[in-house]
Amino acid sequence: MLKNWIVYILALIGSVVFFLFYQMWLAWYCVVLLLLIFPLALIMCLLSGFSIKVHLEAPRYIKIGDEAYIRVKAKGSGLSKLALCRINLKITEYMTDTIRKAKIFAQGDMNNQYAIDTAHCGAYTYTVDAIRVYDVFGLFCIKKKGRAKCEVVVRPIPSMPDVMPEMNGFKAKVLAKSNSPYSEIYDVRDYVIGDPIKNIHWKASAKKDKLLIKEPQEEKYGHARVYLALKEDRDELDKKMGELLFTSIYFLSREIQHMIRILPPYKREVAFDIQSQRDLDTAIIKILHMKIPKEDSDD
Repeated sequence: MLKNWIVYILALIGSVVFFLFYQMWLAWYCVVLLLLIFPLALIMCLLSGFSIKVHLEAPRYIKIGDEAYIRVKAKGSGLSKLALCRINLKITEYMTDTIRKAKIFAQGDMNNQYAIDTAHCGAYTYTVDAIRVYDVFGLFCIKKKGRAKCEVVVRPIPSMPDVMPEMNGFKAKVLAKSNSPYSEIYDVRDYVIGDPIKNIHWKASAKKDKLLIKEPQEEKYGHARVYLALKEDRDELDKKMGELLFTSIYFLSREIQHMIRILPPYKREVAFDIQSQRDLDTAIIKILHMKIPKEDSDD
């Protein structure tokens, strides 16, 4: 902006000198025009500073390696469409709790784009930290706070593990109480007042010399468990997230309910019960919003 002021002052001095030595309408026109630039630039800057609003548009979910952009648009009216905006963008990543800064320029209703970093999976928040509005001549500037904000979730890509799980190892049979009175599997317990008489196990009661009740049971499968350790190595974490996603989809396709257990270093375990694709999608998004704890070094 200092450079613009130097150019403007030199041009004004030159036009005045030109008028003093050449007092004709052209010289007078140049002086008046340059003198009008000052108030015009000031009015344009003030009006633009109050009327311009910045909007961010971005895809909510994308995958690792996708080419995606955030659209930055400065909307104004009248003379403000000629104003130039410098937008300070703050990029926050949840998993590493890191903040990056970026600068984007936009003018009028023209859209500008900022490339989204999709090198690693994670959740990112893009916030307009501050806006600097300049007049078309670049002589004045107004700084205002930004309010625009958007979130982008970079999801992992399913990848097959080196060793696929054996289904029998993930189907744990357990016995649970059954509501069906015709179950062939049952447990025997002591009679309690209020129990149906038809459920009395007469043969066992005669042997034990006390009333025993048949309690119907049925076989059920327990939850399979898939573990994920959050690590600072992002390449390794991307690989493990892809394998976890593939394994969970594989289980769901075979109607195997399971649990995803997150093991952050030196932190309390977090578990997600996965019974449907919706549960899996919700779990993945929550995992990508988790902060990766710093691992202690051995030094």
